Amino acid sequence: MTVDKKKQTRKDEAIDKKYGTRGTEKKGSVKKGLTKKDVAKKVVGKKGQYKIEPEKVEKVDFKTATHKDSEKVQKVLARAGKGSRREMETMISEGRVSIDGKVAFLGDRINGTEQIRLDGHHVKLTAQDEDICRVLIYNKPEGEMCTRKDPEGRATVFDRLPPLEAGRWVAVGRLDINTSGMLLFTTDGELANRLMHPSQKVEREYAVRVFGEINEAMLQTLRTGVKLEDGMARFQKITYRGGEGRNHWFHVVLSEGRNREVRRLWESQDVQVSRLIRVRYGDMEMQRQLPMGGWRELALKEVNYYRKLVELTPEIESKVKVDEKAMDNAKSRRIRRSVKKHQQRNQQSNRRRHK
Repeated sequence: MTVDKKKQTRKDEAIDKKYGTRGTEKKGSVKKGLTKKDVAKKVVGKKGQYKIEPEKVEKVDFKTATHKDSEKVQKVLARAGKGSRREMETMISEGRVSIDGKVAFLGDRINGTEQIRLDGHHVKLTAQDEDICRVLIYNKPEGEMCTRKDPEGRATVFDRLPPLEAGRWVAVGRLDINTSGMLLFTTDGELANRLMHPSQKVEREYAVRVFGEINEAMLQTLRTGVKLEDGMARFQKITYRGGEGRNHWFHVVLSEGRNREVRRLWESQDVQVSRLIRVRYGDMEMQRQLPMGGWRELALKEVNYYRKLVELTPEIESKVKVDEKAMDNAKSRRIRRSVKKHQQRNQQSNRRRHK
């Protein structure tokens, strides 16, 4: 060692003795894949030297790893009949769903062994292949609400549906209180979600009676497109079905189900909708024999039509008996009597409530 280096070394030692060595040593580096706690774990080696204990890292083959054994929690809840997938996503965002005691987040996946709770209530999970998909056609009357419970005590579309041992009926879309006609219900939330989603472009046909002067220019505008407050909208097809005076009947076709879309489109042309009835969903029409307020469960072939329409696997079982008779006059009369009794019971309960 040269004289200059010896002098520099003695000078550094004097500075260290006076001011200390804190902050002058080299900083330790953390290896990738190790936390600070892992780095802090040391073992004593020879001569009292500390050595870092290496962490054992499991190798994962990302080429073969998949999510096939897990599903998104909103999809599982929808299949369990708790609502449509869109409704489940809203509930998850609001913090109403928990997985094993922890608040769930959108995108969380489960494999079926977890404890799922919705609003604090335990949800019974079933495998996808264990459920039988059921679909009803309901002939909704005017004056009924598309909600499970109405705070004002008005009748709802769920009041007369058949009870279920597990899960619940999910409405495929909504009809406002002044609209009647074909309303679908299903026990499969995934099917309901796909049938409602605009990306599937499932056609809905309505019979509509309008009051006002109608000309071809108006109809062409409704076919081309009208800008509403929630975006552009149009009828894919308009067919004139007759009328008298200033009242005219049309059949119109849409491939989406925005709130009051049919009414708003006609109102944009300064005409008023005085009657609105949904008559078709997809290629399936509502039977004329089905009384107002009555329902009919679809057979396996009809259920699989809707499943195929939205690219879901077909069902192999059905709750409807193969030899069950189609809708006839006798069955229609029985349904009509049942609806009338139900309405009378509702009227009596409303009278008692208001007394």
